[in-house]
Amino acid sequence: MTTATEPRPAPVPDGSVMVTLKIARFNPENDLGAHWDSFQVPCLPTDRLLNLLMYVKNYLDGTLTFRRSCAHGVCGSDAMRINGVNRLACKVLMRDLLPKKPGKTLSITIEPIRGLPVEKDLVVNMEPFFDAFRAVKPFLITTGNEPTMERIQSQHDRARFDDTTKCILCACCTTSCPVFWNEGSYFGPAAIVNAHRFIFDSRDEAARERLDILNDVDGVWRCRTTFNCTDACPRGIEVTKAIQEVKRALLFSR
Repeated sequence: MTTATEPRPAPVPDGSVMVTLKIARFNPENDLGAHWDSFQVPCLPTDRLLNLLMYVKNYLDGTLTFRRSCAHGVCGSDAMRINGVNRLACKVLMRDLLPKKPGKTLSITIEPIRGLPVEKDLVVNMEPFFDAFRAVKPFLITTGNEPTMERIQSQHDRARFDDTTKCILCACCTTSCPVFWNEGSYFGPAAIVNAHRFIFDSRDEAARERLDILNDVDGVWRCRTTFNCTDACPRGIEVTKAIQEVKRALLFSR
């Protein structure tokens, strides 16, 4: 019988291979500063990277800190830099990372997303990100009497902004942007995507107001079209295209 004081045995599934996780660590409550820790973790091709992080947390180092919730790519809470690229840990399958040739070892580098203050290990302070999101007024703004049932919209009108409704606010796009890393006041791709969703909504009446907000010095013109944001989006949103459409809307509204 295992008592509460005994360490939990670390299981090694049949057919698993060992991989090395090199994880960026930071704890404001000790004097170690930012550093790296490495862990040997067993994995199966069907595992997600999130499973490996949970293995470390459960069996090897309970102090490891990261965010996760739904584990199905819907909540967006487990965004992190995996081998230098922003991804959701729950959507990264180990079969896509494991070496094709037997006998080769695999090392995976895991860091917090960039451009936001690190609170502990892989957890960052998301408030600057959400401040920019709130600033673009990401909600339907209308006047007149409320309808008794719903605000009717054609399929054609809905299709105009359908892509940008997919955003889950994971911050993968914004924190992959070099401009955001160097200019913390830049709204960032996610805020612009969520503004786009309402700017082109035929039921909304505040498009001009949002365009004025994004015409600011820290707004849409900071985008340098590097496509990092589009590549990082776990929902497949054409982020750079949405930003370009907002730029065109500003040009044509002058």
